[in-house]
Amino acid sequence: MADLEVTRDGGVAILTMNRPEARNALSTDMVTGLSRHLHAIETDESVRAVVLRGAGDHFMSGGDVKSFLAIGEPDDEVPMDPRTTILHYIHTLHTVMFAMRRMPKPILAAVKGAAAGAGVSLAAACDLVMAAETSFFTLAYVNIGTSPDGSSTYFLPKAVGLKKAMELALLGERYPAADMVDAGLVNWVVPDDDFEDAVMEKAHRLAAGPTHAMGRTKALLYSSYEKQFEAQLQAEAEAFASCVTTEDFAEGVTAFVQKRRPEFKGR
Repeated sequence: MADLEVTRDGGVAILTMNRPEARNALSTDMVTGLSRHLHAIETDESVRAVVLRGAGDHFMSGGDVKSFLAIGEPDDEVPMDPRTTILHYIHTLHTVMFAMRRMPKPILAAVKGAAAGAGVSLAAACDLVMAAETSFFTLAYVNIGTSPDGSSTYFLPKAVGLKKAMELALLGERYPAADMVDAGLVNWVVPDDDFEDAVMEKAHRLAAGPTHAMGRTKALLYSSYEKQFEAQLQAEAEAFASCVTTEDFAEGVTAFVQKRRPEFKGR
């Protein structure tokens, strides 16, 4: 059984972290699979939105902590010291975050049960987060004596503010989904019984949108973290001009004039 399963539902690609017996703890195979499939989805024009979810009762419980006990033990194939071993693991995980940030299509995290450690990092790196009512979030790194990774120190302060990010990181406590809505990390909380249907309804709504324009919008919002005012306005102008050349723009304007709903094709 693969640690990552990829399925399709129309224009939605569904990436399922598939280690339910371990609460989907992050394995090397899972990281490699996420990186590979995200790169493939990036250039697949038939995919217009992505859902990231966990199999079973949980989203993802973080890194495979039990495997950390083996760090530094001899490896017959490639012997590495503990620091080199963990750097290799983390840099591989970071290729996933780069791919998510670069992805020109919206990514929706579907969080149920636990989102812990790297699970919080992955959710924060998604563009939108829908959470089941009984789900909870805990950054948790401090509880095993380490600092966060997986881009959480980049995304969390921007989503929840510096003081709240400090609280999440330094205390390692659990927070219910409703608290994360108030903090700004979660967009929607849905009753558990309605969760799966609500996720796919939202994913299909995203997939029915003007894909090129949404990709440009996503890039603009993320670039606003680093760009100066003048550079950001120039990027806005160039993105708008790029959208004007698409079939979806022509459809959107025509539908507006005709007072009907647009039917975007992602082109």
